Amino acid sequence: MTNDNPILSIGMATYNDYDGVYFTIQSLRLYHSICNTDDVEFIIIDNNPDGKESKFLKQLINRDVKEGQYIPVKDQTSSFVKYRTPDYATGQYIIIMDCHVLLVPGAIKSLLQYYDENPNTKNLIQGPMLSNSLTKYNTHWKPEFRGNMYGCWSHDEKKFQEGNPFEIPMQGNALLSFNKDAWHGINPNFKGFGGEQGYIQDKFRQWGGKCICLPQFQWVHRFGRPNGVPFKCSLDDRVWNYFLGYLDLYKDPNHDMITQIYDHFKTQIPGKRVDYVLNKLKKNPRLWM
Repeated sequence: MTNDNPILSIGMATYNDYDGVYFTIQSLRLYHSICNTDDVEFIIIDNNPDGKESKFLKQLINRDVKEGQYIPVKDQTSSFVKYRTPDYATGQYIIIMDCHVLLVPGAIKSLLQYYDENPNTKNLIQGPMLSNSLTKYNTHWKPEFRGNMYGCWSHDEKKFQEGNPFEIPMQGNALLSFNKDAWHGINPNFKGFGGEQGYIQDKFRQWGGKCICLPQFQWVHRFGRPNGVPFKCSLDDRVWNYFLGYLDLYKDPNHDMITQIYDHFKTQIPGKRVDYVLNKLKKNPRLWM
């Protein structure tokens, strides 16, 4: 390093999930030694800073973590606040992860080796997601609709076993990494939860990069929520985000992806609701132009 800034900034957002933040950060500090040095900073974006868990988050970040920033965010309640991490990051390289994701030993070491070999990369770096059994994995998502989602879990066994970074179409966005210089921001009008998979990857392609799977950058995701989800999770918001994202990318209401989104979701929710969302965005191009 030629200055006092960290090499890596690790950011995550939380809404009433102290346990998730605690175990994610402590696992990083226990099993990735660099996370106990000045080379790594943690950025915790608290999306419910008036909640009962916030004082414990502040204590964890301000007292117990060597390098950390606690950022309260009240102007927007959304999973998309995690993409504000680059606004606060002082590191050259960034990881954005959900606050209930765990990385396998060696994952960060392999990521930093990739950056050592590709210091000016414009690529988005992602990795295989392990199942809860830790025996199965998915290296990427196939770009197709299923259920209420764009993208289906898939894997490339041959390339995974070869162990070299390889290009993929998309992956779940619970874990992603990039060079800070390669980030140019996303549309600020997303809301609620979900719908950015595919959009984020295509943004990096528009910015001159690729979406890369780094086989050693493996992670496991806690999907179970025994106490329920403490924030609003609306399918209408997700439809809004899909339409908004692809209007933002292509600036064309008649683009094939807009048609695909419409045709899929009109079978998932009443068609009039889909028409309402799309027409609202068409009438307000300032939101995506």
